[in-house]
Amino acid sequence: MTHQDLSITAKLINGGVAGLVGVTCVFPADLAKTRLQNQHGKAMYKGMIDCLMKTARAEGFFGMYRGAAVNLTLVTPEKAIKLAANDFFRQLLMEDGMQRNLKMEMLAGCGAGICQVVVTCPMEMLKIQLQDAGRLAAHHQGPASVPSSSRSYTTGPASTHKRPSAALIAWELLRTQGLAGLYRGLGATLLRDIPFSIIYFPLFANLNNLGFNELAGKASFAHSFASGCVAGSVAAVAVTPLDVLKTRIQTLKKGLGEDMYSGITDCARKLWIQEGPSAFMKGAGCRALVIAPLFGIAQGVYFIGIGERILKCFE
Repeated sequence: MTHQDLSITAKLINGGVAGLVGVTCVFPADLAKTRLQNQHGKAMYKGMIDCLMKTARAEGFFGMYRGAAVNLTLVTPEKAIKLAANDFFRQLLMEDGMQRNLKMEMLAGCGAGICQVVVTCPMEMLKIQLQDAGRLAAHHQGPASVPSSSRSYTTGPASTHKRPSAALIAWELLRTQGLAGLYRGLGATLLRDIPFSIIYFPLFANLNNLGFNELAGKASFAHSFASGCVAGSVAAVAVTPLDVLKTRIQTLKKGLGEDMYSGITDCARKLWIQEGPSAFMKGAGCRALVIAPLFGIAQGVYFIGIGERILKCFE
């Protein structure tokens, strides 16, 4: 049993390390994705580079890392749950671990997607408010201020310019709406993460298998990294429409003339009517740029076995 425990601990360490390194590398692109997905009508940003340049100019270098603290705190448990759950379901569903069975792999991915939402949903909820605050501040730099009905976690007009903190937003949400406030957009998060996992895990396993080295007993590091990147981008772009809906639903504060949504279908309908089908692919490039390295790094860390090496030091 001890070996099993060791491998689980190692997996959790690997997931955590991968998450921390990954988020640090790609967070600005993720911030650009949120802001691009949230802009309606007259576009403030032309694309990712434009968005990041304007953000850096207006909010300084660390403005691009707004909301990163929430992610860095919660990405370790999130990644750990996702990777451990996928492994657990794979072992449960596939009697002989090595034999490939696409249906079972998809089921395992689906299980992993469902498990991770416990952490993902509140994490994304808080992250999106922090990431979008700068866009809203720029949006409101005029005489007009936001109508009080859509100002959910602020008090008084001055607060549009005060930087919100994750703790403050979380507290306000819990105080006014209970746990449901933090889990707003849960349905949309599930709708995004389950298809993502169903596409990603089997695709990665099969791509990675192509580079299997008989001598080493596994694929090379470069091959695993590339497989993670490719599988990550394909899955990310495929579920972008669901990600756009999730971002819109989870954004509490809206700019002037921006819609509130009662749910997934309402959001999809308004988006289609007002902004056309192309709106569903907003931020797709950013998302591929965020997810590909994230998963490439994760698979790399997994294959180097950083967790195992750390545990060896404590033996």
